[in-house]
Amino acid sequence: MKRIWIVGASSGIGLSLTQSLLQADYLVVASSRTAEQSDALAVLQKQFGNQLQRLNVDVTQPDDLVAKVDQAWSFFEGIDIWFYNAGAYQPMSFDAFDYDAFASMNAVNYLGCVAMMVAMKKRVLQKPDFKMRWIWNISIASQVGLPYGGAYSAPKAALLNLAESIKPELDCYGVTLQVINHGFVKTRLTDKNPFEMPGLLMPDDAAKKIAQFIHYNDTTFEMTFPKKMTLFLKFLKILPYRWVFFITKRVLK
Repeated sequence: MKRIWIVGASSGIGLSLTQSLLQADYLVVASSRTAEQSDALAVLQKQFGNQLQRLNVDVTQPDDLVAKVDQAWSFFEGIDIWFYNAGAYQPMSFDAFDYDAFASMNAVNYLGCVAMMVAMKKRVLQKPDFKMRWIWNISIASQVGLPYGGAYSAPKAALLNLAESIKPELDCYGVTLQVINHGFVKTRLTDKNPFEMPGLLMPDDAAKKIAQFIHYNDTTFEMTFPKKMTLFLKFLKILPYRWVFFITKRVLK
């Protein structure tokens, strides 16, 4: 049975993915800041028993993460897959910019993943035959800066850039790094958006796609969905800036 640690598992995609993987006989460590107090995860634990373990993890507290890594490893005598799904989001126009909001999103969307990676470094380095998959659920917003979403997409872009940078090294250490760049999924975060979201998916649908990727694709670096939206934003990324700004300016209200 595969052992997966889902960080950001108490709601939205993370919760749906936890359920999907439990049904597929994975051993799951489910983490969030309040995973041990989560009613939804408690229901799953009652249904699946010791197949699910809950562990409170706050990715913005790096000093605690080495101990949390040790705890996560102890439940099932190791971890095969680390799935980073923690995220924070607040749309903001320029006149509402707030430093604390920027700092909060950066702390979760980028530095939290970095802190967890550093906390796991010792385990990666200590075994010459180490094998593990790291899957980071980023966002298609990492491809191009869109109005009102910069505080969210900037750290997501940084995380994607980091993944591109370190993947060749991690391959040498037995770590397969993969990223998921998806479009809009209906969660407590996207519920904050005041605009229509093209290609909006429900969490269960997104989780099914991600679960299939986890089951059957352990080599491809990037997974994207839905196709139309992700292809559009990737296309924007290669256009001249004057064309990009002509298109994105139409989003302004």
